[in-house]
Amino acid sequence: MATSEEFIPVGKISGAFGIKGWVKVFSFTDPRTNILEYSPLFLSRQGEWIEIKVSGGHLQGKGVVMGIANVTDRDQVQPLIGSELAIKKEQLEPAEEDEFYWSDLQGLTVMNLEDETLGQVDHLLETGANDVLVVKAKGENTERLIPFVMEEIVKAVDLDKQLIQVDWSKDY
Repeated sequence: MATSEEFIPVGKISGAFGIKGWVKVFSFTDPRTNILEYSPLFLSRQGEWIEIKVSGGHLQGKGVVMGIANVTDRDQVQPLIGSELAIKKEQLEPAEEDEFYWSDLQGLTVMNLEDETLGQVDHLLETGANDVLVVKAKGENTERLIPFVMEEIVKAVDLDKQLIQVDWSKDY
């Protein structure tokens, strides 16, 4: 069985759509409809990843709706609501130079130019202007929000060393 480390979350089933078994999806992809392009897609059920086939889909308002092969009525959708959708890491195209997938940044240690450890990347936020690293330090209840602006604030990202170097004071 595949481990969860091999999977990258791309969305979540948020509800039923119509009477033919389609689902509403909260997509993490940019643009939102990119979630429909992945084949196969994997669904989290009771801690296991199950391969599913997308049978159709489109943008619906601010969200995405999609059909899943072999799900043909609304009753079959109910147990799926809240399930995470993911792809395998190898389904991603390689990132360009100085481009990173959020999943690659999570868990990396963040250090400033004074070699002070600020913490680990817990997750990222999309603010519109730029993405923001949410950094948490062990034993601290605070979060540091550091704009992910290459060269200006983020000086280096070393995936091999699991390290991000930032021009950011520990006092900010």
